[in-house]
Amino acid sequence: MAIVEIYSSVWCPFCYRAKRLLEQKGVDYKEIEVSDNPNLKSEMLSRSDGRYTVPQIFIDGEGIGGSDELVALDQNGKLDAMLGLDD
Repeated sequence: MAIVEIYSSVWCPFCYRAKRLLEQKGVDYKEIEVSDNPNLKSEMLSRSDGRYTVPQIFIDGEGIGGSDELVALDQNGKLDAMLGLDD
């Protein structure tokens, strides 16, 4: 199974949407709350090539973008392979 990390904030509906999709697939993820931590926000910006909105999602260290990109990967049938679910 892939390692999934999500940079998020407390009141973000897009974060909730992304986490819910992963939970429905039975995928564990590490949530990194950036709301009140400028160091973690800076880390997110560095890893995501300057993208500053949350969520920022990483699968096996590769930045895939946010909630919309995660859902698009799922709709295109690519997400399960990235997550290691189609083995």
